[in-house]
Amino acid sequence: MQVPANPPKLSAPIDLERVRQLFSRPQRIAPADFLRREISSRMFDRLELIKIAPSRVLDAGCGAGADLPLLQKAYPAAHILGLDASEPMLRAAQGPGARQSSLNQLLSKLLPSKSGLDLVGGDFADLPLGPNSLDLVWSNLALHWHPQPDRVFAEWRRVLRVNSLLMFSCFGPDSLRELRTAFAEADLAQHVLPFVDMHDFGDQLVEAGFSTPVLDMETITVTYDTPLALLSDVRALGGNPLTTLRRSMMGKAAWQRMLDTLERGRRSDGKLGLTFEVIYGHAFRPAPKVTSKGEAIIRFDPPRKPR
Repeated sequence: MQVPANPPKLSAPIDLERVRQLFSRPQRIAPADFLRREISSRMFDRLELIKIAPSRVLDAGCGAGADLPLLQKAYPAAHILGLDASEPMLRAAQGPGARQSSLNQLLSKLLPSKSGLDLVGGDFADLPLGPNSLDLVWSNLALHWHPQPDRVFAEWRRVLRVNSLLMFSCFGPDSLRELRTAFAEADLAQHVLPFVDMHDFGDQLVEAGFSTPVLDMETITVTYDTPLALLSDVRALGGNPLTTLRRSMMGKAAWQRMLDTLERGRRSDGKLGLTFEVIYGHAFRPAPKVTSKGEAIIRFDPPRKPR
């Protein structure tokens, strides 16, 4: 795996094995799919503005596979790969949405390159794929679960072909701010991920070798009737995978302080709000400027013949 020249940056002390455990029960995270689907829809709106015709697409961190049939629909002639580190999630992705459509079966016979869909287990920072093998890397709400996003970007660049596209979404640092404030009233432990800032992602993309990265963000607020409903959705979104996670139960008094703080944050409509800062990013892998031996590559267009 190609790695940046600078030492890897730790976004947060995330335990990747715990991440796999938290996502090992698809039914546990299913209640929060409404937010994943909404953000996926907004990603596809952005993707429609970019004219590409990929022959091989990777959904990095595909989960239960909800985006796979959408990618198949957008690019019916392409070979779609769904990759996730959780085997139970991949088994869930083998349902009806992941089956090869009759159109793709026909295209598989007519086209020289493979189309259809395959599922692969693995870490998206160490992909079981060769270099220059993909035309589009798509990743919806997965990047913030990795402790070293700069290494992830470097790996995604490695597998992309020249002029191919990376598109991703993830949560930004203002996400779950109401919950972070409430837990701060309870104890000194860290209960919420310290999400990476959008500008840091931009710097990491450039350092990894991507060109002209475009990042933007928006805030989505989800409302709840009760603190327990709010906390249930937070757990469904993945929970707390930090290595600093406390192993003992929070005391009743501390738990009540946290709930009371949430209650004091009720809006004028009587609802509890939970903020999500959503970062959207895309970038292209440019043509190399130097050879593997460090020699400069100079490109020029031949003169056009006069008409």
